[in-house]
Amino acid sequence: MSAHTKTIAQPDPKRWKALALLGFANFIVMMDSAVVQVALPSIKGELGYTEANLQWVMNAFLILFGGLLLLGGKLSDLFGHRRIFMWGVSILTVSSLLAGLAWNEMSLNIGRAIQGVGSALIAPSALSIVMILFSANKKEMGKALAIWGLSGAAGGALGIVLGGVLTQLLSWRWTLLFYVPVGIIVLLLAPKLLQKGMPKTGRIDYAGAIAITAALILIVYGIVNVEHNGWQALSTVLPLGSGVVLFIIFILIQVFRKEPLVPLNIFKTPNLAAGNVSLILLSASWFPLIYFLILYLQQVMEYEPFMAAMGMLPAPILMAIFMVVIAERVMAKLGMKVTMFIGFILLGISGLLLSGNTVEGNYWSDVFIALLLAALGNALAYLPATTAAVSEAKSEESGLASGLYNTSYQVGSAVGLAIMVSIAAATASATTGNQIVALNEGYQQAFFWGGIVAFIGGILALLFIRPLKR
Repeated sequence: MSAHTKTIAQPDPKRWKALALLGFANFIVMMDSAVVQVALPSIKGELGYTEANLQWVMNAFLILFGGLLLLGGKLSDLFGHRRIFMWGVSILTVSSLLAGLAWNEMSLNIGRAIQGVGSALIAPSALSIVMILFSANKKEMGKALAIWGLSGAAGGALGIVLGGVLTQLLSWRWTLLFYVPVGIIVLLLAPKLLQKGMPKTGRIDYAGAIAITAALILIVYGIVNVEHNGWQALSTVLPLGSGVVLFIIFILIQVFRKEPLVPLNIFKTPNLAAGNVSLILLSASWFPLIYFLILYLQQVMEYEPFMAAMGMLPAPILMAIFMVVIAERVMAKLGMKVTMFIGFILLGISGLLLSGNTVEGNYWSDVFIALLLAALGNALAYLPATTAAVSEAKSEESGLASGLYNTSYQVGSAVGLAIMVSIAAATASATTGNQIVALNEGYQQAFFWGGIVAFIGGILALLFIRPLKR
């Protein structure tokens, strides 16, 4: 009998402590995509980034993270979830040291990209362990997924707060060096709380992994070039076209390979495809909203990093309350479809409210109310989208389902951010007036289109999400 079977037959007595460790790991992975956001203006000034290239501090991480998550899930299924989890934490720890000591733009981008590689191993392996630990009890599974969702959402939001504090009191470098001691602590605790698991036999689809990662990089790079060169320029068309071709090649590899990275029949799992599309749209709306709201506070309202971080502090607090107290109860009463729809609509309204902000904006009327709605909307949409994406997958496909779930979220974040940055930059460059007015015009457009993306997510939830089987 495998270790996984034992876990299902007899619940692990350490499962809640293990969940705490895994949730913390998910917290730091999601925080890694957010912690440097408040530090972006400081990084720009010290390392010489342009306004357009500054997004690569985020997207170097997001692209490698999103592009390699499927491979991370497959490796987790084959070599054991705990082993891959610890490999990922080790890579994240070392790369954080490199990024924290970066001496120029390229070295920071490389360090951030390697952080993405480590996170791509951590996220699917950790979620796979959670699914296995709680698979025997659907009620416990629901609570575990709620805690998992909260840890990710809180990591993304609290990362912003921590980034502001570290940047203001120490340096932007400590937003990255912070992960070194934290990673060491996780590595020391993992063998004590997590079962080793049994490796499986199988082949790894490296060709598929390379194709999908390269496709994502080229597509995002092409979108970034739109602002400078337009849609018809060769520097835009060539990477976008190559990215699309590589994505088609990836699909063909999955169809004809005996052991593909993503067996396409997994999409027959109820709600899995709809859940992943919902996560793409949710992250494409939520992540740019937070990104531009931080820039708005610092570059338009002229807040110091610490004050900008304090301005964002309501987000993690509200999300924690909404995720634990409200989202699970609403989903139990109204079902996934309606809960997700309400969440998307609230998030969309938040984007539209922020799109009306001016250079004389007031925090309480122009930021706080919209932030409250965004936090509630994100909580209500995130939990049912996560449940739809992973809860009905077979135990032997838990790593793959986890990889798809995380890939969808990170791909949505990277592509959504690239599109919104291009929209904001194009708007700002076409706006007459001083720099602050131009920046604010660009941010308004980014908020507006992020809200539209959320409304589309709400419509798709109504059309395609189905009730869970009892």
